[in-house]
Amino acid sequence: MKKINSLILSLVFITSCSGQNKTQSGKIANEPKVITVGQLKMIKTQGTDQYQNVHCGLLDKEGNLWFGTTGEGVYRYDGKSFTNFTAKDGLSDNTVWSILEDKIGNIWFGTDDGVCRYDGKTITRIPIAATNANKFYLFNSQNNNPSAKNAVWSILQDKSGQILFGTSDGVYCYSGKFFTRFLDNTSIINKSGLHLKNIQCIFEDKNANIWFGSGFSENEGVCCYDGKSLTNFRPNGDGWVRSILEDKNGSLWFGCRSRGVCRYDGKTFTPFTEKEGIGNPILKDKAGNIWFSGGEKENGLEGEGGIWCYNGKSFKNLTPIDGLLDYSVWSMVEDRSGNIWVGSRGMGLVRYDGKIFTDFTGKDPKQ
Repeated sequence: MKKINSLILSLVFITSCSGQNKTQSGKIANEPKVITVGQLKMIKTQGTDQYQNVHCGLLDKEGNLWFGTTGEGVYRYDGKSFTNFTAKDGLSDNTVWSILEDKIGNIWFGTDDGVCRYDGKTITRIPIAATNANKFYLFNSQNNNPSAKNAVWSILQDKSGQILFGTSDGVYCYSGKFFTRFLDNTSIINKSGLHLKNIQCIFEDKNANIWFGSGFSENEGVCCYDGKSLTNFRPNGDGWVRSILEDKNGSLWFGCRSRGVCRYDGKTFTPFTEKEGIGNPILKDKAGNIWFSGGEKENGLEGEGGIWCYNGKSFKNLTPIDGLLDYSVWSMVEDRSGNIWVGSRGMGLVRYDGKIFTDFTGKDPKQ
């Protein structure tokens, strides 16, 4: 495996913050006390094992990259060094499934135990509890306890400005002041009786339709909300949908757990299985290329795994032979310069500049 390691040149310093901040629910959340910054690599500090992942990524408006992990909290990369935020800094859990930057620049983290918001200074937990402020009938579930554990798998801010959270307990809508459950709005036509629990991904297309990718327990496929009605489909017969994106032609791509990728042109779902081993469509880059995660070596796909880049005509396959750290890839994000950052199993993180991979993975000093 080829690895191009970045030069280790610099120093570690500590920034201390103090004080408290009130959440909108009136509860007190501590400001981050000690945040380790200045690391040239993504150093592990929580003792996670080789099975944990760099699970999600985000490029914010300032050009910073954010990486959510399954056990090591979240990392921010400013182009020079990494800053690690964990539970000691205010996160509700060190497993981060989803990240969103809202329209005013707050960074939201969907964790294994609720949602947190970072305003540039302080990480604050925002308790998810439905309210009857709009006189909705709360029939979707009985989880009105903000202290109850509720994993947040996906986040989207729609064109109207409301933020949608796909949680273990269902989809919640945040107006900026209070939460309501999506399905508690009795004006929504839901003839199939969909539950929308454990939603793995939420996407708004160019026509303002909201698409929900169902998770592992409900297996409801992909569910489309057109502003009035909910309709669900099972792309290629699969009920578990992990990722959704829209290409430059307006077609939607769905990454399914068991049966690969489907493309939807607004009328027809077409299985996209020309290349064995292609998994989830994770990223559409600035040039319009679509990047897929591939299969894993242990699944018999050693020659077809890694990641794939599709330019609309042909595929390019990249594997650990080329510099990836693992066949199991969970996230990809493009930076301002067009580099592709790839997060993999084993807390691996590499940057691909179109020619070579540079390894930004650090070692746990405790190990």
